[in-house]
Amino acid sequence: MKKKKRTIALTYNENYMAPIVSAKGIGYVADNIIRIASENKVPVILDEEMANLLTSLDIGDCIPEELYQAIAEILIFIMNIDEKAAK
Repeated sequence: MKKKKRTIALTYNENYMAPIVSAKGIGYVADNIIRIASENKVPVILDEEMANLLTSLDIGDCIPEELYQAIAEILIFIMNIDEKAAK
């Protein structure tokens, strides 16, 4: 059986204690989240392990403290992409 794609969208700003899950989906819904992100030039990181860990969270939940380091590395990667694109 083919694995279904899992997608998690995170939102973060300085008013939050940690990034929150702003959208999630499996299969068709996951494809639509990725499509909408791409259309809006929102960076997409492909990390199956991270997606599997985060799909247990509900929309609006903060990421667990155990994942802070991994999520921080992803956010740094995205910020570097944004800086390069701005130049």
